Amino acid sequence: MSRLNRRRFIFHSAHTTVGLSATLASLRAGEVLAEFLEVETPSRKIAPPLRLCLISGSEEYHSDDSLSWLADYLELNYGVKSHKVFAKSLTELPGLEALDDSDCMVLFTRRLEITGEPLERIKRYIESGHPIVGIRTASHAFQNWLELDKLVFGGDYQNHYGKDLHPYIEVAETGTDHPIVQGFEPYTSSGSLYRNPNLAPDTTVLLKGTIPGHVEPVAWVRLYKGARVFYTSLGHPDDFRQKSFVRMLVRAIFWVCRRELPD
Repeated sequence: MSRLNRRRFIFHSAHTTVGLSATLASLRAGEVLAEFLEVETPSRKIAPPLRLCLISGSEEYHSDDSLSWLADYLELNYGVKSHKVFAKSLTELPGLEALDDSDCMVLFTRRLEITGEPLERIKRYIESGHPIVGIRTASHAFQNWLELDKLVFGGDYQNHYGKDLHPYIEVAETGTDHPIVQGFEPYTSSGSLYRNPNLAPDTTVLLKGTIPGHVEPVAWVRLYKGARVFYTSLGHPDDFRQKSFVRMLVRAIFWVCRRELPD
């Protein structure tokens, strides 16, 4: 409702509401309006749309396709704007200057061999305390900076179990009350189960994956340099067709950015 319409509504209500006090009823129109305007609550400030930098370079898992779809989904449903920084080769990752005006990095690359300023720009972004969402092969995103896994994500990637063993994905006991996995419905993933036996002690595990004889963490959060960090070892193309997985990613993005998820 516009300001003008609110004023007219207030004035009309003041003269038609039954039971007004004699004092209020005797006020001139301008005074009645002023009386009501004094108690109006200020308009709530609307936060600008989130701006993401989607970094892709995991050909094995078709990350370009998955992140392109995610960008469209987020913009259509939540007004999120995304910069797509997609690798041209193992050594070429142009467009990283988009990090400078992004609220969050979404990282889905695999053993890229970038060096020099491109890699340093990513390190500066992370070390300056910006939020990060890591997907699947982000645990070994850069061959020249494998420390990223333990240092930032708090992970312990030790390869994976057989590709024919499809893990059952469900909320971990430690993640029951976390907003990222509220409403998560268990499903069986088509991707192999990653081994992460020794996570950093400050991680909070949200999801676990189970195959015969083994249970592994598959999604967790922690803080790094004061910023919220989320990582999931899920990310097979079929995971992006699962409502639970997509909902979790959306919630994770808003959570690391410390934003309320729109209704």
